[in-house]
Parts: sequence; C-alpha cells; structure tokens
Amino acid sequence: MITNAPPKMTAHGVNVFYGPKQAIRDVSIDVYQDQVTAFIGPSGCGKSTFLRTLNRMNDTVASARVEGEISLDGEDIYSPDMDVVQLRARVGMVFQKPNPFPKSIFENVAYGPRIHGLAASKADLDHVVERSLKRAGLWEEVKDRLSDSGTALSGGQQQRLCIARAIAVDPEVILMDEPCSALDPIATAKIEELIHELRGRYAIVIVTHNMQQAARVSQRTAFFHLGNLVEYGDTSDIFTNPREERTKDYITGRYG
Repeated sequence: MITNAPPKMTAHGVNVFYGPKQAIRDVSIDVYQDQVTAFIGPSGCGKSTFLRTLNRMNDTVASARVEGEISLDGEDIYSPDMDVVQLRARVGMVFQKPNPFPKSIFENVAYGPRIHGLAASKADLDHVVERSLKRAGLWEEVKDRLSDSGTALSGGQQQRLCIARAIAVDPEVILMDEPCSALDPIATAKIEELIHELRGRYAIVIVTHNMQQAARVSQRTAFFHLGNLVEYGDTSDIFTNPREERTKDYITGRYG
C-alpha cells in the first residue's frame, strides 16, 4: 500500500515517561491521510499511551513527560507556540467508552463548532450538525429527536454521536482508542463501516485489541510490545508475512 503523499503526522524517536517509569521507547511512525493506521498489541503494551501523544492528551497527566518529535503537516505539536486547544480541534479523539455530554444530541455536535467560532449563524450551525451526523451514519436515526439527551441513545449510537462530535470541528486527524470495545457486534460493524467511509477524508489512527478488526479496517498496522514498536508496515504484510518473530507469535496467538 504505497502512498505518494507526504505523511500527515510524523513521530520520531518518541519516549514517554510516567514519573520514573518509561512507557514508550524510541517510537518512530508516519501516519498518512489516505490510510487507516491500526495500533495492535497486548494490553499494557503502550499503544494507547502512544496514541495520546498525537494530540497531547498526556498533558493532562501531571507525571507524564514526552520526549522526541511529533509533527502535524511539518509543524511541531510540542512547540511552546502550539495552541493545544486548536491542536485538539485538528486532531480529534474518540474514546473507548462512549462519552456524550449530558446535553441534547444537537448540542453534543454543536458544542465544538460553537466554541471554535465555526458557525456564523443558527442556519450554519444546523447545517454543520446535520452534515456531521450524516457523516457519522446517525442522522436518519436521530433527525426527529435532536432535542433528546445524547445519553439516552444506545451504546453504539452514543459512539457514533461522539464521532459526529469529533468531526463537527473539521479535524484533519481522528484518533480512536478502542472505539468498539464496549459495543456489541452489530454496533461494532457499523463503526467499522463508518471508518471505511471516513477514510481519506481524515487521517485515522485506531487502537484495537481485536486483530480481526485491525485486518478489516486498516491499510497499515503497527505492532507494539512492552513499550516498543516491534514492526510497522502494510496490514496485509503484518498479518500474512511478519518480519519479526514477536509479531508472528502475537498474530498466531502464542501470547497476548
């Protein structure tokens, strides 16, 4: 899966520490706009920790320290000049557990565009909300109940609402941290379908403990183990012809 475009995000020599404990060791990775990148590996291997460095979510942890370089379109995201609020609008995040705000469905999606000044009028806002819900595959299910609470939706619908909320501010990258782990198989299939539809419009990075899911949704896969990036390449190669013995052992279920 060769891409000629320059990478959307580049991480080079990234180390992450929580106090004295090192959680990530010397990770370098490129993320492309037109591909879904999956991070796989056993629990506690560092894949979510690394994902959180890509929009400075680790800033919220007092003991966390990030070393190395991470850039978005060539711009250093850890530079003192970087506006973290703007960065998180450009690099959106969808968490493991759906976490809609305790507000109406409409307000969940309208919140970001409103605080970032992306809608000049009520009509603009209505348009952004409708477009985001359509892109998230949720519009038909909720268009007649936009004033209902977002927390009243089913788990799978709540997760799609969180995706609509993330894309409402027109991000460039969407990070998904095990977005299906709390969902049933039908809701999971809908989220996977959605990832296919959003691919190319946004650079997407997904952390998943489900290898079949990684194989289905991604074009590139990174295998993490004990804080190290063991192997990174085309998903088809990682799953059928891994270069590293540790990758092969994980893929074939010898550990993990």
